[in-house]
Amino acid sequence: MKKKSRGWKALACAGLCLGLAAGVFLFGGCGNQGTDGQESTETAGAGKENAGSAPITEYSMDYLDTLVSITLYDTTDRSILHHCFEIIAEYEEKLSRTLEGTQIYALNENGTVWMDDDVLELLQKGVYYSELSGGVFDITVEPITSQWDFKAETPALPDAQVLAEAVKHVDYTKLSIDGNQVTLADPESGVDLGAIAKGYVADRVKEYLIGEGVNSAIINLGGNILCIGTKPDGTAFNVGLQFPFASREDVIAIVEIDGFSVVTSGIDQRNFTIDDVLYHHILNTGTGWPCENNLLAVTIISEHSVDGDALSTSCFALGLEKGMELIDGIDGVYAAFITDDYTVHYSQGFREHLKVTD
Repeated sequence: MKKKSRGWKALACAGLCLGLAAGVFLFGGCGNQGTDGQESTETAGAGKENAGSAPITEYSMDYLDTLVSITLYDTTDRSILHHCFEIIAEYEEKLSRTLEGTQIYALNENGTVWMDDDVLELLQKGVYYSELSGGVFDITVEPITSQWDFKAETPALPDAQVLAEAVKHVDYTKLSIDGNQVTLADPESGVDLGAIAKGYVADRVKEYLIGEGVNSAIINLGGNILCIGTKPDGTAFNVGLQFPFASREDVIAIVEIDGFSVVTSGIDQRNFTIDDVLYHHILNTGTGWPCENNLLAVTIISEHSVDGDALSTSCFALGLEKGMELIDGIDGVYAAFITDDYTVHYSQGFREHLKVTD
């Protein structure tokens, strides 16, 4: 049976309702280009035919409600580049909570749905991080997120009573998985994969590119940066970590990234101000209001972008002390926390395993 109509509005968003992961950017000629814009070094594998030529890049604002760019450094085959965007479009048509016909939309409307294996994989990953974070990251957050519209021309605060009621229906333990059948026990609950989906999609694009023999590439989904290999000359890509609300030139540090993902969650990404109060998009699942702590941003560096996506939100919501404790307990994952005094706090091993230039 169709779920009963909710008493709160749906967020007007054509694609996946995903927060921009600002605060990170490719820094200083990541393509190893000379002054003429040409690649200077030949790369083995798929890239031999591209030796000495410029990398190929494609941009789009048509997917994931953000700017998407993909750059391939060791091939001139644009059909590979184009297929990357077909993969992104395919996942948006499965994972969006607002596009009618997607599996997530059907789950939220009907309370139960059969899911494809890849969608189920992401959902299970979301449940894992919901449990790991103690529920501060919760994929059943849709009752809350649907109350907020950070893209409105005239922003407005949600009704406090409606928001308080919505909070009662956020509980990932009420979501059950039986084979490929997924069910929400609470008819007023709903899944929103916005805090994890971009990372998962980036990983699938990387998987495809590696299968095509690409050894040097940058995938950038709205600031979720995922590297494949190194620059064509064998050196690591440089990724700049930026102070929130600062200009591009105001860089905290430059980190060398070899095949890793960089994801940031921060209060400068999606927000609005009413009566001199800043309201940002990282929401407290216990209150429905934006998280209030002394953090401005959290950057996660990990092998897989899906993990960085979930952990950046989780650690921000947990705050500096508990967030750092979480990261220090996970092998191969590193974090940089920026507090409101603009101090940068690095997790254990960050500087030892990643070359950082302050």
